[in-house]
Amino acid sequence: MKDLNDNITLPFLLKISFNKLLEHYEELAESKDYHIAENAKRVLRKQQPYPILREGFTDVSLLKTHQKEVRVILQESFSEVLTNNEIKTASLPMHNFIFNASNRFKKIVEDAGDDFKLNVKNNPENDNYILACVIILKIYYHYEINFKRPLYYEIPDRNGVLRIYKILYNADFAEILKTDSAPPLTQTDFDELLDNFDDISLWKEKFPVQSYIFKGFVISNIFDVTEDQSISNIKSTLIGANKRRSNSFMGDFQSIFRLLFNMNNLNVGFSIYNKEDGFLTQVYDSSVSSYLLKSNKKVDCETIFCHHSFNALLKDKTYYSISDVDAAYEKSEGKAPQISSLKSQGIKSAIFAPIADGEELLGVLELVSPEPKVLNSISANKLIDVMPFILSAVKRSKLDEENLIQAIIQRECTGIHPSVQWKFEEAARQFIIDGYAKKENAVFKTIRFKQVYPLYGQIDVKGSSGARNLATQKDLSLQLTLVKNVIEKANAVESLPIYKQLLFQVKGYKKQLKSNFKVDTEQEVTDFFNNDIAPLFRFQLKNNESLKDDVADYFSKIDYGLGLIYYYRKSYDDTVMLINKNMSSIIDKKQVEAQKMYPHYFERFKTDGVEHNMYIGESITKTDSFNEIYLKNLRLWQLQVMCEMENAFYNKKHKYPIALDVASMVLVFNQPLSIRFRADERQFDVDGTYNARYEVVKKRVDKANIKGTDIRATQKGKLTIVYSTKDVEHEYLEYIKFLQSKTILDTELEIVELEDLQGVTGLKAIRVNILYSTTTANDKIFYTYDDLMKEISA
Repeated sequence: MKDLNDNITLPFLLKISFNKLLEHYEELAESKDYHIAENAKRVLRKQQPYPILREGFTDVSLLKTHQKEVRVILQESFSEVLTNNEIKTASLPMHNFIFNASNRFKKIVEDAGDDFKLNVKNNPENDNYILACVIILKIYYHYEINFKRPLYYEIPDRNGVLRIYKILYNADFAEILKTDSAPPLTQTDFDELLDNFDDISLWKEKFPVQSYIFKGFVISNIFDVTEDQSISNIKSTLIGANKRRSNSFMGDFQSIFRLLFNMNNLNVGFSIYNKEDGFLTQVYDSSVSSYLLKSNKKVDCETIFCHHSFNALLKDKTYYSISDVDAAYEKSEGKAPQISSLKSQGIKSAIFAPIADGEELLGVLELVSPEPKVLNSISANKLIDVMPFILSAVKRSKLDEENLIQAIIQRECTGIHPSVQWKFEEAARQFIIDGYAKKENAVFKTIRFKQVYPLYGQIDVKGSSGARNLATQKDLSLQLTLVKNVIEKANAVESLPIYKQLLFQVKGYKKQLKSNFKVDTEQEVTDFFNNDIAPLFRFQLKNNESLKDDVADYFSKIDYGLGLIYYYRKSYDDTVMLINKNMSSIIDKKQVEAQKMYPHYFERFKTDGVEHNMYIGESITKTDSFNEIYLKNLRLWQLQVMCEMENAFYNKKHKYPIALDVASMVLVFNQPLSIRFRADERQFDVDGTYNARYEVVKKRVDKANIKGTDIRATQKGKLTIVYSTKDVEHEYLEYIKFLQSKTILDTELEIVELEDLQGVTGLKAIRVNILYSTTTANDKIFYTYDDLMKEISA
């Protein structure tokens, strides 16, 4: 390179000059300190015969010509005392040309090898021109612009380990000069540039090529920040969720640790600690190895660690290091399991660091090397600064896993009752493992519970279909009347045959509503309103001034979304909604108490009333603890809750928009059955043909009549218990007697046979009157099966 500006395009012409530094020496020459003043005068005398050193030059050969003078001028800036310690250079901006450097910098570059080319790591060449313009704005025009960002060199050391050096520029000895080719720059120009950093054409318009002169040089103070940068990289790598999921994550992570420890032959592994069973397990991600577990999926900690390492990692939560595996193997006579495992893998030194959140161990970070003594208790201290980030990442990954499990459950299933949550989590965890293992056609395992006892109950709104039909008839009739009034007025204003025809239709529909209301009547009348009346009335609203008020009044009375009057039906819907809300809140609250007796599955549905399903059995609880006493407790609890819900309803009945009644029923099925979660319907259903009989009864029994009559089995004011066997009858009669003694049920009781349902015969029902009081739900006392036994024995 002959000229500094060869093959580069910048808004300024680069000139090496020592003018600003020499001006500083001129000030020092006036110092009262004799030695400082004499030294400054010595420097000035050395330069004085060569004005080119002040004026500046672009010919780099002049540096060699005046190397003695340059050395004297830069002598204090590059102290000989510190040259082997400081990393420092003298150079030019936006240029790799370095014309002076400390000995340490020269040694670093020399160790990098002959093929190494020095480049600033994070300074995109495409931005050089614009950044040079920003320097002009800052130095020449004195605009306050914060354009500085960290710049780094990446230089391999003699062992090939990439070291990172941060560059801090000192531009005190540089000046910017404007040439005649530089256009004037206004505040408006500056404001425009602030919002257009990427518009290179705009910057070149405001700052033409070499329209300014950079005269001087910059001093770069350089610092080895490899460890700091490694810690930062560990933090950013662990924080970035996308990075942690990428295929290159483990390789990148390993490279960062090699930087931190300044070792090329270091490997990183992880293992997860499961406190529930005391096992170390592999990370789901197959790219993450564990040198403690080798090829095992999980290992008991008590079998993999010796007593000393077990206490250090699991109890004391401190680092455990082995500086020389071979020596440790001989010392332990091969009896220490973790040392034997490391030796078999060719590992010579290792550090194991507990990843602990307070007293809770979450996992183990494993650092291993095939070289002895490079990993030891002293180098383990390097982990102090990075372990908080690793802990944070592990906690976040644990939370991510839990969220992923919940997400899979929600996606594959639905909101799951806590009693069976464990089963879905177990299946979701296996689903994740299969996914990481890249098993083909990984599927979510079928959730099934065997040998569970069902309990079913419902509080149904009596006559709901009739009540809704009546509300519908009233709404439609009212709207027909409004339509009739508007059309009659329109016909009076302008007599048209179509008005007479519409009035005829209105009369016919009103008659049909009174005497012949059918399933399709509502839709037929609704279509009439939407297709015939609404378009006509909108036309009249725009075009007939005399009808505007009447038509506007009509539209103000109908529901905008439905195009219908929704008054009586709204009262009905609001009533059913309030009934469901109040009944549901009671059973939901009481269900929490029932779970304390014994965990069981519970779900409820809002229809025209509230239904609930419960299943209780060994397979749901996951523990060997089920006894029939818990089933009896739940059955007795169910009867009491049904009575309480009835009481709550009738105590609030007067507050509902319309008067409705309810009827309560429970269905008793005395044989255990199997249930399976149906992912397509997002709910549990009986599993198998035999068990389907229960579902058939459950869906149809509330509509069943007493045998030989047209009287429904369910009736307001009565609790109906449907069953099929004599032992159930005997059991429930005991419950009823007990609740009668507690004034929850009345003494009036009857046992009736029910008509045969499709494929189901022999059903019977106990019907008993419910006692009502003004006692609030919170004052109610629930009795257990033990209370019942005490009552009987007394």
